[in-house]
Amino acid sequence: MVVSYLMLMICVLVGVAFVTLLERKILGYIQIRKGPNKLGILGLLQPFSDAVKLFMKEQTFPKLSNFFPYYLSPVFSLFISLILWSVLPFDFGMLSLEMGVLFFLCCLSLGVYPLMAAGWSSNCKYSLLGSLRGVAQTISYEVSLALVLLSYIFLVGGFNLVSFSYFQEYIWFFWLTFPLSVIWFSSCLAEMNRTPFDFAEGESELVSGFNTEYSSGGFVLIFMAEYASILFMSSVYVVLSLGGTLESILFYFKLVLVSFAFIWVRGTLPRLRYDKLMYMAWKSFLPLALNYLIFFTGLKVILFYN
Repeated sequence: MVVSYLMLMICVLVGVAFVTLLERKILGYIQIRKGPNKLGILGLLQPFSDAVKLFMKEQTFPKLSNFFPYYLSPVFSLFISLILWSVLPFDFGMLSLEMGVLFFLCCLSLGVYPLMAAGWSSNCKYSLLGSLRGVAQTISYEVSLALVLLSYIFLVGGFNLVSFSYFQEYIWFFWLTFPLSVIWFSSCLAEMNRTPFDFAEGESELVSGFNTEYSSGGFVLIFMAEYASILFMSSVYVVLSLGGTLESILFYFKLVLVSFAFIWVRGTLPRLRYDKLMYMAWKSFLPLALNYLIFFTGLKVILFYN
């Protein structure tokens, strides 16, 4: 099992490298330019070159920073992003958690702490502002994520992600619960601090956000944690809404499509205003997710008594 997990982690990190390349290529073509194309064939070696360059840079520590939280926050952030992958129902030498959905929600909630610690421990007002905005945003959208998940749990009647593939053998939940799928995707964008909800890294008004004071390895770890989370949330979206098992090639094709959607949104939409982001979470997504939850609960009760 340990060897299986090490292999999985290596595959995830290589996947992260190529997702960054995919993003730069797609954004390049959206902006009518080429993107990275010098290193290797079509720029395929660019992510590894970037990794070497970033790790070779000087590691700086702000003089007035709180050293241990500042140093450990990026490490903890990447650790949470990687441990989340144990939730996915791999059949070969992996855990298949009976309470996988609950474990997923617990780990997702933990992701707030490194973000908060990174901003606070840097002892910089821009970092603190960025982390406060990021924490408020993450907590707000976790509520709608949890409610959407509860609706899906009522549909399948269990907390194990394996059961989702059984129930979607003939029709995807995407067609049955289209509004919930849209809420889930939008909440994932907000949860991952991606455009148009990238207020934790609002470059235009906050210099860079919670990671302002990070350089070299610390910056790389934060960056890798974000992209590992994007890949993971894309795979969870496929498991919940688009069906299929993790042993089929089609699953990974869908995963790439959802990851492409994350990048496409970044290249297309402008950043929202912060008050509109919060308004959408509490006045639009929350009531809609609650209504669907009540509907599915009632449906389950009627089917149970019949």
